[in-house]
Amino acid sequence: MTPAVVIPTYNERENIAFLIGELHTFVPELAIIVVDDNSPDGTGQLLDALAARDARIQPIHRPAKLGLGTAHIAGMKRALAHQHEPILTMDADFSHAPRFAPDLLRAVKKFDVVIGSRYVPGGGTLQCALPRRALSRSANLFARTLLGLDAEDTTAGFRAYRRAVLESIALDEIVSNGYSFLIEMLYQCQMHGWSVGEVPIVFENRQRGTSKISRQEIVKALGAVMRLRMQKGRLGAPAMHSHPQP
Repeated sequence: MTPAVVIPTYNERENIAFLIGELHTFVPELAIIVVDDNSPDGTGQLLDALAARDARIQPIHRPAKLGLGTAHIAGMKRALAHQHEPILTMDADFSHAPRFAPDLLRAVKKFDVVIGSRYVPGGGTLQCALPRRALSRSANLFARTLLGLDAEDTTAGFRAYRRAVLESIALDEIVSNGYSFLIEMLYQCQMHGWSVGEVPIVFENRQRGTSKISRQEIVKALGAVMRLRMQKGRLGAPAMHSHPQP
């Protein structure tokens, strides 16, 4: 099976072609599934032109801006249907540098889910203002404490999943959208007993285009954590799944 990466986009015309090129430099066989939410800047049209020249690129066009969570789910379903393994997710704005993709692919041979983490030794951030760093740290502490999550970077979107992980989760039943989707996915993975590992990455603040993070997204993420905490309480100790050895 060949690996795939799911990349949600909205107004990423300035970045997407460069990102795809770099990904294929580091992982030539990688299938790239880009889920575009009818970007008014022409991202979708550019993707069609790229896909016409390269079969590794698979655009998914959605009719409107429907949210990060459902974009991930649409891409994951496409990757599962096409028998890809493992399945990565990442942002389109170069905050997740393609050079770290091989590290995630190596680590997912040992763990069921791998997070590209800012908060493990060797990880970090570049060109992020202090208030944003503080907000990220606080959100991670909040999610880890209330939900009992083991990972240091619970809000990171640069991940690798074994396909069995995604097949075990009822993706359509995940309520969270936006960045809170990432927390709920990690919660579901741990609830199902899958092993979670982290590899260090350097998160780089976007250089081109406009950030999609808003105060509303932050409030939604905090609300999602509270909802999961009230519904299911802290995680217990589920039976661990087996995973392939490196």
